[in-house]
Order: sequence, then C-alpha cells, then structure tokens
Amino acid sequence: MSQSQARSTPSARKANILDRNLNKTKNTEVSLSAFSFLFSEMFQYAQKRANGIQDLEKRLSDFGYRVGIRMLELTVFRERNSRRDTRVLNVLSFIHSTIWKSLFGKPADSLEKGTENDDEYMISDNEPNISKFISVPKELSQLSAGAFTAGIVEAILDGSQFPARVTAHATGNDQFPVRTTLLIKFDKSGK
Repeated sequence: MSQSQARSTPSARKANILDRNLNKTKNTEVSLSAFSFLFSEMFQYAQKRANGIQDLEKRLSDFGYRVGIRMLELTVFRERNSRRDTRVLNVLSFIHSTIWKSLFGKPADSLEKGTENDDEYMISDNEPNISKFISVPKELSQLSAGAFTAGIVEAILDGSQFPARVTAHATGNDQFPVRTTLLIKFDKSGK
C-alpha cells in the first residue's frame, strides 16, 4: 500500500469533531483552566464594550443565554427518554442538579423557595467557578460575574416554557466570600 493510499483510508485519518457521537458522555469534564481562560476573554470583550455595571451584566447574561439554549438542547438530546416537565419544581431540580453538574462538575449548593413571593426561587452556589479566577476592578466592585450563569438559567427556563427573569446577586459571607445566588422570578402569565 502506498503512502497516499494510507492517508486516504478512514482509519488513517484523524476523527473530525463533527463525526463524534453526541450521546457519548464519557469524559465530559471541561478543563477548569480552559474554562477560566475563555470566560476571562469573554469578560474582557464585554467590559470593553459596556457602559457601566448594568450594561456589563446584561452583556454577560446575553452570552449565558446563548450557552443555555444550546445546553438545554444538548442535554435533552442526550437523555432521549426525557419529556417536557410541566411543573416548576421539576424544572428547577433539573437545573439545580443535572445542568449544574454538566456545567460546573457539581450540583448547585441550594435550591430554595422565596419567602416573600410565591413566584420566586433561589439557586445558590457557594464557590462558583465563574468567580474563582477573575479579578474585578475596584470601580466595578458591585458587579456580579454570576450574570453569565443567570443568563444560562433564564435560557433553560424559557426553552422549557417557563418564562422567568433571572438575576445574579453576590451573597458572600465569611465562610463563602464569593457565594452567588440566582434569583428566579417567574412571569405570572407563563406559570
């Protein structure tokens, strides 16, 4: 067999990423350093184009929304036996455990119902990967980098037919200084 024939045979070629099976769930863990680098670059990109903290959080949330739509699609595809949840708590549990674990390697630390309003829930992460490796300038100290995660959750809820507004809030304490809580407020019309 000549060298040119060996190169053209399928077994000799490298597998193209587009040829890989989406159902393959082996080794789905993403390198934390790669994730941190990409998030840092995305953060800097958004920061250069933003006019203030609210605009920056909106841009991060928009980036997260794009990721969330794709994450929902991929997760539903991988779980072929999945069906559309029709209860709020089921969807929130799905996000709290399955989605969070797929994205961050562990489930979220808590899922709570709001005490003031029936249509509010909170998902908290004591040590979010989003906030671990970024340094926020002093003039942006009120910024919550968790806006990216809020965008992901909002997209998954919208895609699951539960329209909601999701915002990220820094709720750090002495034990968990970078703790982030996502406040989920469902639209009354979509419930």
